[in-house]
Amino acid sequence: MAKTETKSAVKEPKPTIAATKAEITIAGKLVELFRLQHFDSLVDRIKTQRGELPLEVQDLEDEVAGLETRMNKLAEDLKEAETAVSDKNNFIKDAKASIKKYEAQQSKVRNNREYDSLGKEIEFQNLEIQLAEKRIKEGKFAIETKSSVAEESKKLYKERKKDLDLKKKELDDIIAETEKEEKDLQKKSDAAAKHIEERLLKAYQRIRGNARNGLAVVPVERGSCGGCFNAIPPQRQLDIASHKKIIVCEHCGRILVDESVVDTVVGDK
Repeated sequence: MAKTETKSAVKEPKPTIAATKAEITIAGKLVELFRLQHFDSLVDRIKTQRGELPLEVQDLEDEVAGLETRMNKLAEDLKEAETAVSDKNNFIKDAKASIKKYEAQQSKVRNNREYDSLGKEIEFQNLEIQLAEKRIKEGKFAIETKSSVAEESKKLYKERKKDLDLKKKELDDIIAETEKEEKDLQKKSDAAAKHIEERLLKAYQRIRGNARNGLAVVPVERGSCGGCFNAIPPQRQLDIASHKKIIVCEHCGRILVDESVVDTVVGDK
């Protein structure tokens, strides 16, 4: 009796993301690259609207922080100088009290040796008083100088803080106006990047990073590169339109696409 063989159903493995990306045609890769460039350019445009404001805000923040540090240091120096002057004044009071005591003792001494010894103590205290008065004079001059600098720093700090607050508000207003749109575009850019194989994505990011205007993928416009505007030979234009391989500009290194790729991406928007 013939045995009936039961065949177990064998499920074919689902293609991995890497395999899916590899199977995309050259035309498809060019479309995805230009789609990514399209969204990245829109994000760049929003960031350009902010102009130099982010840098100005950063510079002002650094300057304000520097002025705060300077004012704190000046405040510490002033406190030390004032304490030193106060200590010298107290020292002079003590020295004068000592002189009075020694002078009182001189009237009660029994011999010249004791009188001369007290006289030397009085002389020494007077010299100490003179030195302390000199230090007080120097300290008061330092206090006056540092107070003047502190006042100027405080004034400059208020001005810069006011400028910073205005610039931050201006920047926050611009960001608030475009934040949602920028986030939406960034999500679309991230989604588009997932459809591009790693090798191409790295090349795109490298070219984009080296380009001033952030353009890594550009269309052929009137027979010229849409990035550097150098003329493209007719045969090379045909190669670009054939979508058989990814072609870069001989002059600027940007990836070139033809009108059909542009129409596909723009038509999807």
